[in-house]
Amino acid sequence: MSLADFFSPIQLSNISSKGQYLNSQFGQVFQIYEDEFPNWEEEENKPNLVIIGIEEDRAAVNNKGTAKAPNAVRKHLYDLYQGDYKIRIADFGNIKAGETVNDTYAAFKLVVEELIKKNIVPIIIGGGQDLTYAQYRGYENLEQRVEVAVVDAKFDLDQEHTEDMPLNSQTYLNHLILHQPDYLFNLNNVAYQTYLVSKESINMYDKLFFNAQRVGMIAGKLDQAEPIIRAADMVSFDIGAIRASEAPGNANAVPNGLFGDEACQLARYAGMSDKCSSIGFYEFNPTFDPMEQTAMLVSQMIWCFIDGYYNRKNDAPLIPKSAYIIYRTPLENEDHELVFVKSKKSDRWWMQVPYFGTKSVNERFYLVPCRYEDYQMAVAGEMPDLWWRTHQKLQ
Repeated sequence: MSLADFFSPIQLSNISSKGQYLNSQFGQVFQIYEDEFPNWEEEENKPNLVIIGIEEDRAAVNNKGTAKAPNAVRKHLYDLYQGDYKIRIADFGNIKAGETVNDTYAAFKLVVEELIKKNIVPIIIGGGQDLTYAQYRGYENLEQRVEVAVVDAKFDLDQEHTEDMPLNSQTYLNHLILHQPDYLFNLNNVAYQTYLVSKESINMYDKLFFNAQRVGMIAGKLDQAEPIIRAADMVSFDIGAIRASEAPGNANAVPNGLFGDEACQLARYAGMSDKCSSIGFYEFNPTFDPMEQTAMLVSQMIWCFIDGYYNRKNDAPLIPKSAYIIYRTPLENEDHELVFVKSKKSDRWWMQVPYFGTKSVNERFYLVPCRYEDYQMAVAGEMPDLWWRTHQKLQ
């Protein structure tokens, strides 16, 4: 079965009234599935990034209409100009809603899996955020532990009803956490708002050593979220994390949250991460976006992800070692030292967290992205919380 069987082509005449794009606009430089499906399997034609639309909103709680999001975003995305680099990006068109929502999930999962196997990064335009679970399942057969970053104002968990939990945009994290086989290494939530999250959910995150950052914690200090985004294999962005005045196109929009430029910066952090292999933008509903402000913002977030991708430093440590500086600092009242790694190329930091491999008695190290402030904390004799949480997960 070909991937083309899952997609419906794009009718450019329904997206743009201009009819033609300038040479440096995305609408001209993308390989767009209009008449012929892009040639993505041969190495000389293989794209680096692929746009995927998903016309599925049956499990988007209180937000029906998100199925129309892909083409609404494309209308503005195609108008944007590429940066000062050569791009290889294809737009595969839209995965139409299957006979059941599970049929859509199955098709989406297979597409994500096949693209990641080819080292192609899918950029997903949903649809409800329940699609995050299918995005996650695309990693199921890749024999790797997966770290997930979710940008959301809430934790989409149901703490009270765990038996036979229906899968939707407000419970998908239950399914992701409980999925078997278990290949989830870590779950991070960025920009949550405390009054929208139950204390039971926060306690559960702490118990499982997951990471969560309040929107107030990163306001004006967005670089604090960069290591969490850099650590993720996949990113899921709920447009509801952006304040309603900036992104009204969501039936569940709330007055507080990220500003538009902050959302774009987080998307760029994801693009610059050597580890990020898929990203999804979910819960945008054109029905509530009469001025198309949200569609423009999502298209600019995708532009920022693309810009970050083509500015990747390829400095995931430690090869070659000469490209990094190693810092060692002892902790007070501890019999071991913390080891930090800094890239000479990007000035980004990691710290070594020791563990014993399952097939070896030798001590090994997991490199977790961190900030310079974590190193300063260790120099002052304090244990960074990120080190401790990661160490607990490696036991």
